[in-house]
Amino acid sequence: MSSFVGRADELEEIGKLLARTRLLTLHGAGGVGKTRLALKAAQNVREDYPDGVWVAELSSEINGDLLAGRVAGLLGLHPQSERPVLETLTEFLAERRLLLLFDTCEHLAGPCADLIVSILTGAPDVRIIATSRQELGLPLEVVMVVNPFPVPPPEAADLARYDAMRLFLDRAKAVAPGLRTDERAMMAVARLCRRLDGVPLAIELAASHMRGLSATQLADQLDDRFKLLADGEGLLIRHHTLRTAAGWSHELCTPAERLLWARLSVFAGAFDVESACGVCQDERLPDVPAVLSSLATKSVLARVGDHYRMLDTIRDYGRDWLNELGEGKLMIRRHRDHYLSAARRMDAEWYGPRQLEWAYWAHKELPNLRTALNRCLDAGNHRAALELGGALWVLWCHLGLIREGRYYLERALAACSPGPDPVKSRTLWVVAHLALVQGDMVLARSRAEECVENARRYGDAEAEANAYLRLAGSCLFTADLDGARAYALEGAVKFKEVELGSAGEPSVPLLLAMAATFGGDFDEAVEILREVRLRCEDHGELSIRSLCDYALSLALFNRGEVAEAARAARTSLEIKWQLRDVVGTVLAVDQLARVAAAAGDGGRAAWLLGAAQRIWITFGLPGLGADAMTTLRQGAATRALELIGAADYDTAFREGMASPIEATVAYALKA
Repeated sequence: MSSFVGRADELEEIGKLLARTRLLTLHGAGGVGKTRLALKAAQNVREDYPDGVWVAELSSEINGDLLAGRVAGLLGLHPQSERPVLETLTEFLAERRLLLLFDTCEHLAGPCADLIVSILTGAPDVRIIATSRQELGLPLEVVMVVNPFPVPPPEAADLARYDAMRLFLDRAKAVAPGLRTDERAMMAVARLCRRLDGVPLAIELAASHMRGLSATQLADQLDDRFKLLADGEGLLIRHHTLRTAAGWSHELCTPAERLLWARLSVFAGAFDVESACGVCQDERLPDVPAVLSSLATKSVLARVGDHYRMLDTIRDYGRDWLNELGEGKLMIRRHRDHYLSAARRMDAEWYGPRQLEWAYWAHKELPNLRTALNRCLDAGNHRAALELGGALWVLWCHLGLIREGRYYLERALAACSPGPDPVKSRTLWVVAHLALVQGDMVLARSRAEECVENARRYGDAEAEANAYLRLAGSCLFTADLDGARAYALEGAVKFKEVELGSAGEPSVPLLLAMAATFGGDFDEAVEILREVRLRCEDHGELSIRSLCDYALSLALFNRGEVAEAARAARTSLEIKWQLRDVVGTVLAVDQLARVAAAAGDGGRAAWLLGAAQRIWITFGLPGLGADAMTTLRQGAATRALELIGAADYDTAFREGMASPIEATVAYALKA
């Protein structure tokens, strides 16, 4: 959000190193500017990489098991199948020329090193820049040490040529536009930069205090701080510079600012004002929004859109103070409870007009949701993990995080005591749903049956109904249409016992309509779907409505109404992509390929089939493993081949396969 200052020699050196090495690690202490330097260097060489420069910011990821999935998702792969994510990722990268930037690797040095070795082994034209406070220890690694800025010696005359001076003045003028730059002031700035050893973050923190202070006053205060520390702890070594600057900045904060700084360290990644209030506000901090704003003016926080974020080094300092205050466990609990409460609100309001708002919230808050789940699991609080993971069923089932949801929920189930437990019911049907989408019908049925038994024991009609829906889905995908209808109707009976209604209720007629379509009764399917679609519209519901649009497109297509089928499929795709529902997205793209083939556009059909294939690869089973679905794809491919011939088909298919998902959606939505 601020200008880039200096580092001309380092940028030139990085450009040379990238021409002859495949792994470059920018190594240095916290606050020295590794990330800013890496981003600027990556920007400078962007044109050398036809498949792009991709930045994986890893500071909020604390689980090495999910690292490959994070990188795959960054590249638009969204791997969901039982197939190893690393296999999918390296296969995708094998034929691409791109640059990956892994930012902040030190807390996951081992998993990062393993992932990098796999990528570089399987993808010969990929290069990687890593930033880390420690070397990764790999034989192929070239390490470039990022040092603080050179500082002007006391006798220096041309002070303005030093990057440390330029950085301070640039940041100071942002908070104090009338800043004096006469000789006396410049000498004070030089003294201040020397005291801070040229560490960029320390300089920026100091510059943020120029509102109301002169450079001389600021340098004098900092001198006093360093002398006090040297007297108390002996010789002050360079390693302590940033911590000393952070401590000095901390002392210049008000008591309320210091307390909020400490409490905010519990967050991972960015957070909004509502979350900060929910976790940190109490009688000791009654006005969190005002204190957030003042911390941002002092560079303790950075404002990014409607969220705030804290640099890792600043967060580390705050976390130490939080533990010193004895509030560490309290804030972790408040953080968990805040996100559990929010997840429950999302659950309660999902069947309604706020779906896009909740989808935005869930995707934006992913780092904090992951952190809360990991803390529960790591602390042995498995029932809390079950409760939070289950409450986030919308994120796993509707918003595309299929594999990640199954990972967390299966971990929580495995860690809990065996036997019935009321908290398990929702987790069981959610896992059944995720397994169903991944094509694992055996697990889907076993988890759904276990849920039915558990839910009956505790009188949980909603969970029992949702379990029946997953059993109906497993029958539908294995061509047992009678079984699908029977389980769907059992679910309908149980949903009637739920007092306030349920977000799963519209799925009953949807399943019945899909069974009618697969059974050849297209008129019945259209009638059911139009009725349930109106019901969803009345509630402002989008997710199930868009699945109804997809199913309606199938039925209309089979009635010969190709233009209407195309409109329904595009409507479905538009919503599914807004929700980032990868399953719904790829189903709609497949259907639009069928429409294109039926309309005589073989090139468009082949391109869309290739683009869909790239997404299906991440599931391992095209068409969710259902013969009825894969037959539709095969029919479109056969027709497209007839229209344009094998050579042109292969060319268009490969072009589609190379398309990122964003471009695929944009192309598919064109009429």
